[in-house]
Amino acid sequence: MVAPDLANEEDIDKLIISDDLPDEPTFKAYIEAKIYDKEGHVVDYRRQPMRSLTQYFLAFLSIALMGTYSSSSSTTAQSLLTNVLGMPSTQSSNGSADIGYSWSIQLGSGTQSFSPTLKSLAAPIANGSGAGQLIYGSTIVSYSGLTINVSVTVTNYSSTTIGVTEIGLIGTIILESETSTNAYTSTSFTNLYSYDTFSPAVTLPPGAIATFQITLSFTG
Repeated sequence: MVAPDLANEEDIDKLIISDDLPDEPTFKAYIEAKIYDKEGHVVDYRRQPMRSLTQYFLAFLSIALMGTYSSSSSTTAQSLLTNVLGMPSTQSSNGSADIGYSWSIQLGSGTQSFSPTLKSLAAPIANGSGAGQLIYGSTIVSYSGLTINVSVTVTNYSSTTIGVTEIGLIGTIILESETSTNAYTSTSFTNLYSYDTFSPAVTLPPGAIATFQITLSFTG
């Protein structure tokens, strides 16, 4: 059970640095981390703008903005899907096909320079209870108006303190199809959609619980 927070909402507000600027773009993204000790008290809170979207996230957005066909008179996929996400150019079967997706959050203990072509974190923290590992809960995706929240809760069951220095949004696109003989096939394409770092590190002592959330907000 999570006990009442040691830090109340007023205290948390003081930890947040305003990052809203005049003439900001209509798309904004934020990262939040809320850390509880083993008694359930809030011991740290972070909120910072997401800085580093990769080309894979931009290619994913193209599905909603541009569709999947390269043109209105073509049956081949647009180049962003084939060249960036590695998806097939054409549907090989004579049956139907659709695209689904899922998101998750990956935490890491390393650091690296950002590049739009990054494929993974520098040192991903594995799911487990051993030294240097965290138990990951289920990823929760929620929608409110024009805002999407992706969150995960992790627990440090190890006997050592773990420092989280990097966070990434992992996206998986699932291509599902049905062949002319009614056989179902499914192929997934997983990529790193964002890469950001925490400085100083978010520390989780033994028994600590932390919730990490990525917020994507569209306005205007």
